[in-house]
Amino acid sequence: MSAIRGRDTKPELLIRSGLHRLGYRFRVNRKDLPGKPDIVLSRFHAVIFVHGCFWHGHDCHLFRLPGTRTEFWAAKIGANQKRDKAVRSALLSEGWRTATIWECALKGKNRIELKELLTRLTSWLRGDELLFEIRGQDVKSVGASSMHPPEATEPDPSGR
Repeated sequence: MSAIRGRDTKPELLIRSGLHRLGYRFRVNRKDLPGKPDIVLSRFHAVIFVHGCFWHGHDCHLFRLPGTRTEFWAAKIGANQKRDKAVRSALLSEGWRTATIWECALKGKNRIELKELLTRLTSWLRGDELLFEIRGQDVKSVGASSMHPPEATEPDPSGR
């Protein structure tokens, strides 16, 4: 696992290159923000994560739990998902808008053309949605009026 890149992955470079070509300026992997977001656009008070479908356990055609050491991988990927949720909540509580672009949006049978993906992303940047997600052939957002989107709320202890 030491050979696995934590930054400057091909999908991340593709998104950064496209945004830069469109005139957007940003910082990468800011250590002062929770989760060291892949792309930080301070002007828009927005961060972008480019997630690999395997490492973050995305429910798509690119993810399959390995057949060996399944308990280890299930625990590792589960911990990654838990951390992702905590990071997203921390960023929202600090007032940052958060986008997640999944690897399956950039490759595989359900990929979105880069031009279309960048159009959707820049539209989100100019808008006011707090949370935004691009997955293969699918986009999900939560509007600005929702200060506590489903991903950021705590479960009701009474079970209701």
